[in-house]
Amino acid sequence: MSPRSKTVAAWLAALLGPLGAHRFYLHGWGDRWGRLLPLPTLVGLYGVWRMDRWGQDDRLAWVLIPVLGLTIAAAMLSAIVIALTHDERWNARFNAGRAPAAAGWGAVLAAIAALLLGGGVLMATIAFSAQRYFEWQLEAPADAAASAPSS
Repeated sequence: MSPRSKTVAAWLAALLGPLGAHRFYLHGWGDRWGRLLPLPTLVGLYGVWRMDRWGQDDRLAWVLIPVLGLTIAAAMLSAIVIALTHDERWNARFNAGRAPAAAGWGAVLAAIAALLLGGGVLMATIAFSAQRYFEWQLEAPADAAASAPSS
């Protein structure tokens, strides 16, 4: 197995993490988690497509879109963890028996980018989910009042 760069792994997680690119880079094409990561990403993108196609009243999209947000936030967390892993620990795990390589500023910049993107996506996901939940709560009494028999 060739040496693995912490900087490359962190940037792959930050840029293509929801598709599992960092997992494939670190663990090879046979990695189960890497193969599973595109599924929630595609499910969330399907929710975005549904909302674009049928509007904001599509309740299935309400459920699917937060899946995309959580997948992106998890990938950004992976990028941060990779970037902030101590160089000796990284080299012991992924570059055993080779000359140690220092990550430098590239990994730090990847952590900063992932923190900004991940924090923004996570806040947007929470806000979207809370808004849809409260809208659903307001619709429930209105639906009950509409279906009640009038005297």
